[in-house]
Amino acid sequence: MKKTNKVLSLIGLATKAGKIVSGEFSTEKSVKSGRGFLVLVAGDASDNTKKKFQNMCDYYEVPCFVLADKEELGKFCGKEFRASLAVQDENFAKALLKQLETEGQTPESVSI
Repeated sequence: MKKTNKVLSLIGLATKAGKIVSGEFSTEKSVKSGRGFLVLVAGDASDNTKKKFQNMCDYYEVPCFVLADKEELGKFCGKEFRASLAVQDENFAKALLKQLETEGQTPESVSI
């Protein structure tokens, strides 16, 4: 879990810049409107939530990763708990993707 510290730090930076939306409704709206460039889902989110975002991201061709847990995602985007978030800036999304690939993460395929 230590590896994700750089990713989580980038999420915190993007949040301060106003380039993150969090929560299921906001994340879904961001992806469907074409403003979301990357989706992160908490590892301890329900299987239904993970599958929902995976299917939606596959359809809209947005990378989707399962990362950390609700508490950590929430902490780094300034909230208490968050099951999902979307990055709405292309450059932040590219930086996060690069860091995730460096850490050996791959877009999550959720099979339920």
